[in-house]
Amino acid sequence: MAYDKGPSMPGARIEDADFSGARLHAPNFEGAKVTDGWFVGADISADIEGLRLNGVEVAPLVLAELERMYPDRVKLRATDPAELADAWDLVEDIWQRTVDRARTLPEQAVHVRVDDEWSFAETLRHLVMATDCWLRRMVKGMERPFHPWGLAGSWLSDPASWGLDTSAKPSLDEILAVRRERMDEVRQTILALTPAELERICQPPAGPGHPREPHSVLQCLHVILNEEWEHNRYAERDLATLESHTS
Repeated sequence: MAYDKGPSMPGARIEDADFSGARLHAPNFEGAKVTDGWFVGADISADIEGLRLNGVEVAPLVLAELERMYPDRVKLRATDPAELADAWDLVEDIWQRTVDRARTLPEQAVHVRVDDEWSFAETLRHLVMATDCWLRRMVKGMERPFHPWGLAGSWLSDPASWGLDTSAKPSLDEILAVRRERMDEVRQTILALTPAELERICQPPAGPGHPREPHSVLQCLHVILNEEWEHNRYAERDLATLESHTS
């Protein structure tokens, strides 16, 4: 299944464009430069690295504020096996509480999208795929690592080539059963780690999938931890909206 793509304007210069009230989903601004922009009341969620705002690098400030708001977040930067195990305990704990919260809603609510973002069920399916990418494909080197219910972003134009079934509509319980298997795999991998293993460079298999570049085991695990944390924040945000609608 191919996804429709929006306009591509790499290297373009856009003068006096009015984006007020616009919704930009998954835009790529790598290397872009915005001058004399107006961001009053704007709400941006993004992977921020090297971004400067009025000459100030933003990412360290955002990270410091996030870790002030969520002190446990510092665990995501774990660098040894014991710390990684502690970080994974944190991930399992926050997701257990979030799943318990979701189960207080009617079953159909977990399949409802809020503000056109992924539903709670879709978020869990995406995390299955993230684990398949970074643990099974990279750390374990599996040639065909993907569960068919995994969900990728719109950047994946041919999910069938990965073995993903975009027509699947599993129930919450069915998704959670697969999630449990994947989370157990992460835990087992972390518990078996040695410091030397963390430095091992993982080469992606030749088969279709992501990523395509080598990464260390530690880098792969950091991606998994960050995916789990960030998508939990999104899920909690949207559950609050669904709860207000239900009540």
